[in-house]
Amino acid sequence: MKNIWIALVVFFASCGNSVVEKPSNLIPEDQMVDILYDLSLLDAMKSQSPEKLRNATDADTYIYKKYKIDSLQFAASNRYYASDMKNYRGLYQKVSDRINAELSKLEGLGQNKGRKEKLPEGGTIK
Repeated sequence: MKNIWIALVVFFASCGNSVVEKPSNLIPEDQMVDILYDLSLLDAMKSQSPEKLRNATDADTYIYKKYKIDSLQFAASNRYYASDMKNYRGLYQKVSDRINAELSKLEGLGQNKGRKEKLPEGGTIK
């Protein structure tokens, strides 16, 4: 939920006519996609099983440590990328594509697992 608010603030801030300057510590695009992907997964896990993540570390803190960034660097980079909506949509499209690819892999594993567990004709293993 916190990420949605950040995205909305950035979106409305980017609607102005002022040009957002490139931050000196801009997070590279590929790393930004990784961060947004991880944040999406953590948000999904929180919404699906909040009781499992109740005692887990704060998702944002985890991301900052994992990528060796801080909240200001993330906010400035996110604001910069959001100032170009076409590029920002491209970032989120990469995140969506990655999630869908992982989902397809997991669905494939589930189908393969079902095949392995089937017993041969006769119902016994020899």
